Amino acid sequence: MEVIPQEIQAFAEKYTTPETDLLYRLHRETYLKVEQPHMLSGHLQGRFLTMISQMIRPKRILEIGTYTGYSAICLAQGLAEDGHLHTIDMNEELEAICAKYVAEAGLESRITQHIGKAAGIIPQLDEVFDLVFIDADKAGYGGYYDMIWEKLRPGGFILADNILYHGEVVLAESEQSNNAKAMIRFADKAISDDRAETLLLSLRDGVLMIRKK
Repeated sequence: MEVIPQEIQAFAEKYTTPETDLLYRLHRETYLKVEQPHMLSGHLQGRFLTMISQMIRPKRILEIGTYTGYSAICLAQGLAEDGHLHTIDMNEELEAICAKYVAEAGLESRITQHIGKAAGIIPQLDEVFDLVFIDADKAGYGGYYDMIWEKLRPGGFILADNILYHGEVVLAESEQSNNAKAMIRFADKAISDDRAETLLLSLRDGVLMIRKK
């Protein structure tokens, strides 16, 4: 199901600051060489991530789900002067393409790539995060939420991607995929948490903003 009509998407992109040349090339290489390229954040969501990061000016960012590094580079644009971003992904085959563009962006000292299961890596990170972006295995969102909550500063934000899951979340339960059901469970978990404030944006495939009170 198409969540946002293509004409509306194109109109929104027309009035959004264009991709940098580097992000355009990363976007293109991902679509040419990598399986499931639709997983890439892309122009509109990438600019959203950059804007949010620039507003917060985070010292520490955690990204769960690196893919080819597009969103990490976007998020890193708003880091505080001494800021750092940790990004985690299981797919070691994508590490090289991400590292190439991170280096070209001049961010190799500000972005650390972790390869492995997030559930094993997150507890090892001795950090307090200002901003967390979750874009990984959908069934794992609830567990990641619990793991990062105490590592998120009061007033910090979690951004969770793909909450609308291709529009399946509004279908009858019998027509929903397991991933769509997982997104509904996660959204229910977040909105029922009295420690949090939530806002679901119908941007791209749905981004749930969660603020720790």
